[in-house]
Amino acid sequence: MRDLFLIDPKVTYLNHGSYGACPKSVFLDYQNFQKRLEKQPVQFMTKYFWEDLKITRDTLGDFIKCDGDDILLFPNPTTAINNIIENLDIAEGDEILTTQHEYGALIRAWNRLSIRKSFSFIQQKIDLPLGSKDTFIDQFCAGINEITKIIFISHITSQTALIFPVEEICKIAKSKGIITIIDGAHAPGHIDVDITQIGCDYYTGACHKWMCAPKGSSFLYVAKNFQKGMSPQIMSWGEEGDDPGPSQFLMDFQWQGTKDMSAFLAIPSAIRFLQKNKWKEKSVISKNLISHLAGRLKDILGTESLFKNKNWIGQMISHPLPMDSPYNLKDMLWNDFKIEVPIFDWEKRNYIRVSAHFYNDQKDMDHLIKALKEIF
Repeated sequence: MRDLFLIDPKVTYLNHGSYGACPKSVFLDYQNFQKRLEKQPVQFMTKYFWEDLKITRDTLGDFIKCDGDDILLFPNPTTAINNIIENLDIAEGDEILTTQHEYGALIRAWNRLSIRKSFSFIQQKIDLPLGSKDTFIDQFCAGINEITKIIFISHITSQTALIFPVEEICKIAKSKGIITIIDGAHAPGHIDVDITQIGCDYYTGACHKWMCAPKGSSFLYVAKNFQKGMSPQIMSWGEEGDDPGPSQFLMDFQWQGTKDMSAFLAIPSAIRFLQKNKWKEKSVISKNLISHLAGRLKDILGTESLFKNKNWIGQMISHPLPMDSPYNLKDMLWNDFKIEVPIFDWEKRNYIRVSAHFYNDQKDMDHLIKALKEIF
């Protein structure tokens, strides 16, 4: 599988989770859209683009199991979430409930808005290591009260690489009239995503991560009852433009000024690549690599996993490092072993996060373990 990707063969690349990796065939389709744009910019932007964008929305909708006309395309989930929260009717005294595991950039976005609107942003503490699903749900839902307006939670967390039970959380939230926003940046193409079954009000995911689409391609699903009245942060032509979109929602958001949208149009190519290469079967292989690695990291580093059973992880694992780890561990792994892997701080502790995708194999994991043994 490695030869299907553009990843440097001299590098042990264990950081698919940060920016993904684009297969050669998908990247070629991406460039072909760019060539079509430059060959006839006016016809492409005013006519053909809208036809191809409809194909993208519908193909993506089939993949994540929702109506394509409920999907907006954004360059990344951070931009998508910022557009959501600026449209929410949050009053002084309301509470937004989340966890301490959420993505740092979005915590900053919520905190900024909370200062402006005088609401409380509550990061519910979840005990680690994670045990049963019921215990997680009980701990999280203990933070719900009569003034909880919105629940914001990751499907798969960025820092801790844990898969959260969002479907069960959404069901509880709906019974209490609470709005649900799911940060699914790491989920599509990593695990099977069924937005209709999840039952959330908003869901954002990155296509350029585990779906392997070109960089700058992500989506936002908005349930139909929340679309009316939504306004983009960047106001453009809307219904007065060239967009023949079927709703005000799409017309307002699909065009926000001139830019190269080829990455969006290559999303169907990425989905075809996944399906052609039986991504669900390959994901099981990648998960097995990570599951086996979990025990080896625990033994070598002498630290405990963030979970008691492996149902909490997929193709990615975060593991705590010893307190006396070298401050320049990331540089050591890169400079001495040509291993690309993130090292980061979370909750006053350093972690290593390892991703496995189609192009990774046991040799990659063995190389990491060998390097860690030499260092530790």
